[in-house]
Amino acid sequence: MTQSEPNAHRNGAEAAMLNALFSQSPVGLHLLDRELRVVRVNTAAPGMRDVSPQEIVGRRFDEVYGLADADEVLALVRGVLDGGGPVVGHLVRRHGPGDPDREHFNEVSVFRLEAPSGEVLGIAMAVVEVTAREEGRAREVLLEMTREHVGRTLDVLETCQELVDVLVPRVADIAVVEVVDAVLRGDHPPLAPLPPDVPLRRAAFRSTAGGGGTDAGAGADAPQAHPLGDVRALPGPTPYTQALSDLRPRAVASLDEDLPWLAADPARARAIRAAGAHTLITAPLTVRDTVLGLISLYRTRQGEPYDEDDVSLLLQVADHTALSIDNARRYTREHTIAATVQRQLLPRRPSSHPALETTPLLLPPDSGGQWYDTIPLSGARTGLAVGGVVGRGLHAAAVMGQLRTVVRSLAAFDVEPDELLARLNDTATFLAAERATLPTADPLHRQALAARFAYAVYDPLTLTCTVAGAGSPSLVVVHADGSTEVRNVPAGSLLGSEDKTPFAATAFTVPEGSLLILCDTPLPALVASGDADALRRPAERHRGRPLEDLRDDVLYALAGTAEPGPTALLLARTHPFPADRVGVWQLPDTPTVVATARGLVRDRLADWGVERETAHDTELIVSELVTNAVRYGSPPLELRVINDRALTCEVRDGSASTPRLRHASVADEGGRGLFIVAQLAQAWGTRYTPEGKIIWTEQNPPPG
Repeated sequence: MTQSEPNAHRNGAEAAMLNALFSQSPVGLHLLDRELRVVRVNTAAPGMRDVSPQEIVGRRFDEVYGLADADEVLALVRGVLDGGGPVVGHLVRRHGPGDPDREHFNEVSVFRLEAPSGEVLGIAMAVVEVTAREEGRAREVLLEMTREHVGRTLDVLETCQELVDVLVPRVADIAVVEVVDAVLRGDHPPLAPLPPDVPLRRAAFRSTAGGGGTDAGAGADAPQAHPLGDVRALPGPTPYTQALSDLRPRAVASLDEDLPWLAADPARARAIRAAGAHTLITAPLTVRDTVLGLISLYRTRQGEPYDEDDVSLLLQVADHTALSIDNARRYTREHTIAATVQRQLLPRRPSSHPALETTPLLLPPDSGGQWYDTIPLSGARTGLAVGGVVGRGLHAAAVMGQLRTVVRSLAAFDVEPDELLARLNDTATFLAAERATLPTADPLHRQALAARFAYAVYDPLTLTCTVAGAGSPSLVVVHADGSTEVRNVPAGSLLGSEDKTPFAATAFTVPEGSLLILCDTPLPALVASGDADALRRPAERHRGRPLEDLRDDVLYALAGTAEPGPTALLLARTHPFPADRVGVWQLPDTPTVVATARGLVRDRLADWGVERETAHDTELIVSELVTNAVRYGSPPLELRVINDRALTCEVRDGSASTPRLRHASVADEGGRGLFIVAQLAQAWGTRYTPEGKIIWTEQNPPPG
């Protein structure tokens, strides 16, 4: 055998192997010359089913494959030809000649061919069809985006808008979400099948028309069957009503004029034609066989119709969205119940008083745990209370109601603010201990009970205010001239905490015409110097302005600060107490002083125009109280009558001994004084002072 025969045999074998490679390889193979024209291609190359190799050979590769990014791919191949290294697994998008509306994905590997001499011969390309893989990957990405971006808030409408923002333009050109109207109010959704008369609200809409960007509301001018917020029942039968009936999605491959159901919903048919939609898929939003709403997707620019993979994808998206909407519905329901309970537990309006007007401000106004109160007290005084239970919702509202009731009950005993907080803390500690005994599966078992509280007592006759607080309350006094004073309120532990530190109170003088701002938390407007600059501007001209206007100004001032604001706030403006509606007399410590006291009171009640029967009862009350003060008390003695919201009689003495109501027997000669007082007065009690005690009574207010 000559030397040429083995070479010929080897060359023949190589040629046969090369031919077999091009004819049998499952991977698309391309050979390009230095001008990037196709020299050879096999039938496994993507897109070769609709054309023959002869139609491609001799043409530049970027001219025959419908590349979506032709310039980018051409630059990539030229770079490899001009000396760049090989490129492996580059993703290329193209449109097939037999299906120009559908986008295909190919993975391309490119390397340069060189002769043994180093001469550049051309380019070899291996192309693999990866459309199915990339579409599956895109669906996974969409599902991940749905889980990440849909349901971030506990708001039904916001959740629906988040959904359409994810779907458009990734899988749809138009997306519409309609929700059962009752769901938006937090009511229970209806069971499937959805009755035909149940109204749905158009909750979200998005379209690529007129912009197609990623901004919320893009394409808002696109044709719509009904505007956002429109509430109506769906006419039927249509794919939409059928999906809500049997809870199965519906895919319509072609929205042509011949579809009979379009006549059943003329408004939707007009919108479909105006938008140029050619394919539709609609799926119900369901949770536990209840119907929450409906998702409808349309394609106008994207050419391919929806397939089974799209249906499966939408069902997964709908499941996540339905759970998010149901969570938002449950929150709305609990939020509504808590707000309703709070409104019922709060006072209808602040108590009015000639010497003090008040108005509250709750932030936020419907969280359930914040409260305020103005409590009429003996001696023309008023108790001011603001507080907030840590937490939100129905449980916080319930605890708030319990604590407010206890505050009212304790205030009726005329206890000082610091003592009231101590007794109130006993109740909160008891409630916290009860909560700790709940089963471990109960969510409240892991939530410690705690509350903030501030309580102040204002006396318009002595112009004093005594205040104490649990937590870190604050009190700002704006004087009549506009100057602002920040009072130091002793901070105490939160109600219900294990800290046993005693509560403390502070008292100070409040000039007439001042504005008090009592808050259960530190006001963010308070700076280190002790000024309240943010509050001075809205309050410096408070005289003569309605208190509600001042409350709004304070709210606007607090909203402009970067720090967290208060949760409960009470504004109180002081006024002079009419001097002609008070009578005060210092009495000598003698037995004959009783008759003198009766005469003084009789004359004053006559000046006030008190009716005879009431005046007679008041004389008896004064007689009994002064008699007890002379017999069992100690000097100095003082008698005071006040014509206020009630007709008040007060007798002050220097003894701290407590009077006791007795039920005397028939044979007893004494012990009936306080019993008589209790029968004649609407209310009576004892108030202690540093100098002794005050016995007081209240009767129906006199006419006028």
